[in-house]
Amino acid sequence: MKTSDFDYYLPEHLIAQYPIKERDKCRLLYLDRNAQNISHYFFYELPNLLLSGDLLIVNNTRVLPARLFCKKSTGGKVEILFVNSISQNLFKAMVRPARSLREKTVLFLCKDSSIAFEIDSVLSDGTRIIKSLSSQNIYNIMQKYGEVALPHYIKRDVEEEDNYTYQTFFAKKDGAIASPTAGLHFTSELISKLKSCGIDICEVTLHVGPGTFKPVKTEDPKKHKMHEEEYIVPKETTNKISETKKNGGRVIAVGTTVVRVLEHCALENGKIVPSSGKTGLFILPGYKFKVVDGIITNFHLPKSTLLMLICAFAGKDLVFKAYKEAINRQYRFYSYGDAMLIL
Repeated sequence: MKTSDFDYYLPEHLIAQYPIKERDKCRLLYLDRNAQNISHYFFYELPNLLLSGDLLIVNNTRVLPARLFCKKSTGGKVEILFVNSISQNLFKAMVRPARSLREKTVLFLCKDSSIAFEIDSVLSDGTRIIKSLSSQNIYNIMQKYGEVALPHYIKRDVEEEDNYTYQTFFAKKDGAIASPTAGLHFTSELISKLKSCGIDICEVTLHVGPGTFKPVKTEDPKKHKMHEEEYIVPKETTNKISETKKNGGRVIAVGTTVVRVLEHCALENGKIVPSSGKTGLFILPGYKFKVVDGIITNFHLPKSTLLMLICAFAGKDLVFKAYKEAINRQYRFYSYGDAMLIL
């Protein structure tokens, strides 16, 4: 198995630049693993494709407006993307351009030059530890002056609406720099309909970081190292998973981030206990799933860890057949794109 085995060609016009206005009216490709069958629906038809007693697990992380634009004392522009909180006034961050940003470099916020940051240290992976020199903590500065960091393939400036459309209905726990985009298609009306059909919903948290989207550059994907991301699995969710399994229902992960959390926490017998911590789980074909019975997901970048996870769950040949059909039918791809249900 090589990284190049997970490559495919996508016409650029199929990369969604904006979300559709009515979230649950995106298209939904249904991939049936047992029947090896592909069929097509709209997302609002999801309740018709699930069974009473099924359990959806969603990621309730909230995307921070973590991108700030600053300038050095020389006037040079710098982009900061805050990644992980160390304390209220100390954050791990990615910076551009990175080369000239050494320790003790002071950066002034473009929108308010009275707010300043200092490079506290330079880490071996190229990231920086940045501290606030302002009386305001970094969280407050982000909320007031920051913007969400849209993926690089969205070729436009961030707009005010993105602060809302790039958040899922379930978003409540601050900490992500990217949205768990499989959850973007849910609306309050759809959730009510799912529950009326006997389909329950529980939550976990995984604060999506740059590791989720870091490209696989090694020819052998097993040599790729995932960045760790913080997660929380509450007792209410583990109890509901156990109850669902006991009653013969299916556990369906809404997004690859949820898959990674559940499988990271699962014991060999499939039991999950409440926990929190960090996960760097990288799921490749050959992996034996312990908890997840179904996945709702978007369409992923070529040669990405996300695509490899989906291939591990449904089989590479079937997934690539589905992707080919999605491309032929002009599905919208990536974060603001259409969805896939795999059962």
